[in-house]
Amino acid sequence: MHVAIYSALALAATATARAFNPLQHSGPASPYFDAPSQFGIPSPTPANCHVDQAAYILRHGSRYPEPGSFAGWQALYTKFQNATYTARGPLAFIPSWVPPVDDVPHQPLFLTSTGAAEAFSLGADLRKRYAFTKGGENMTVWAASQQRCVDTASFFLRGYLSQGNYLAAPALNRGRIIALPDSVNDTFANSLTPSAACPNYNAGSTGATASSNYRALYQTKIADRLNGFLDGLTLGASDIGVMQDLCGFLAEVDGDTRFCDVFEESEWLNYEYAHDLNYYYGSGPGNPTAATTGYPWVKAISNLFAAGPGNSINGGTMTPPPLIMGFTHDNNLPPVVAALGLWNSSSASRNVYPLSLTRPNPARTFRSSYLVAFRGYVALERLSCSRNGNNGGAVKHTANQLPITGATDAYVRVRINNAPVPIPGCASGPGAMCPLDKFTSYVKERGAAAGDFVAVCGLENVANATSVVSFLTEEPEAGDVQLVSL
Repeated sequence: MHVAIYSALALAATATARAFNPLQHSGPASPYFDAPSQFGIPSPTPANCHVDQAAYILRHGSRYPEPGSFAGWQALYTKFQNATYTARGPLAFIPSWVPPVDDVPHQPLFLTSTGAAEAFSLGADLRKRYAFTKGGENMTVWAASQQRCVDTASFFLRGYLSQGNYLAAPALNRGRIIALPDSVNDTFANSLTPSAACPNYNAGSTGATASSNYRALYQTKIADRLNGFLDGLTLGASDIGVMQDLCGFLAEVDGDTRFCDVFEESEWLNYEYAHDLNYYYGSGPGNPTAATTGYPWVKAISNLFAAGPGNSINGGTMTPPPLIMGFTHDNNLPPVVAALGLWNSSSASRNVYPLSLTRPNPARTFRSSYLVAFRGYVALERLSCSRNGNNGGAVKHTANQLPITGATDAYVRVRINNAPVPIPGCASGPGAMCPLDKFTSYVKERGAAAGDFVAVCGLENVANATSVVSFLTEEPEAGDVQLVSL
């Protein structure tokens, strides 16, 4: 079998004017960054349009490693310390390197200060971007109940509510986090972690195998190159995986980027592609059940957008805010991409999808670093656009009257880590947006392709199994609510 991995020629073909940054090619280990436009669509809201409703589903902020990953850090540290050797060049620092986890019982799994800052910053940014919430008004968000998700929601709310001072008015400017059961099998589709409740989901997930097989193509070669800088110590393929993970994690834990400088650009692109394969075939379009698990959230948002801001649906007992925020984990974002039919079309470039198991195609748009970086998100925006808006000409103002926009049309736009992504076959609006009525029809078509959650997951005979997301319009029980105030 012919195997082709990134070469100098491929790098030259994909080079950009920007300096290469490994932290933007580290997949799920990347601290948050705005993804570059892959479709040439400007990021700002189109002229004469304003967002009146938005929904975000996002990963928690940057965190310390999970216990299993931290064990790999400790094993690498032990290997570096238990040998007598000489290290040169880019590895000269490893004899003095110490893992930056000094509170082992409390730090692994939880947010770092970088993760807290990412969440706070997003809150402040979205408050300014949308101007949905007047001073003193309260805000509700949803979070999977693992602590790093709830903490991300809490810091988001602190950023979102950080306008003015309401200490003397405790009923105002409050945040409310509705915590949903995390990764359980009895909430079915009505969850921010629905794949855990789909028994057939794992059967279609081949990402871990695809990723492992691809790493076997390049990690030993990297180890051989780096061993040229060592006398008395030998690195193996498994060490390379840990060392590349450390670039992103250490950058967000304590700002140490020395591991980022160890590897060459082609080696980073292979590392990124291994992650791409993991997510594409594990929880994205390459898993035939992924769209099934992502669709219920997409459908619920489509219904709310059709109803418009300030309205509930299906006899709901609460009306969600115009900004709908759901905090979850990395593996719950690719199913939404799959449900929307994004990043999986080969119409523009032949032979891109499904992703090759051995040959990275630089033309692919499915890139894990642009989706599942820490605090990564998929956002849907509902926009109202004036049919007769000002296009740069003179505007007459009548005393004591706000400008009248006249008739408007509604559109939907997708953002993934801030970059606009067109909806396939539905990009006729300003800024390649999709008209709302066509978006509603498109979502129905995607539902037919995704299949019914209960049926596809094999839950027909399970009591209370549901294919519907209803938590966005249901008042929670008191024990599921956490209040946040400044």
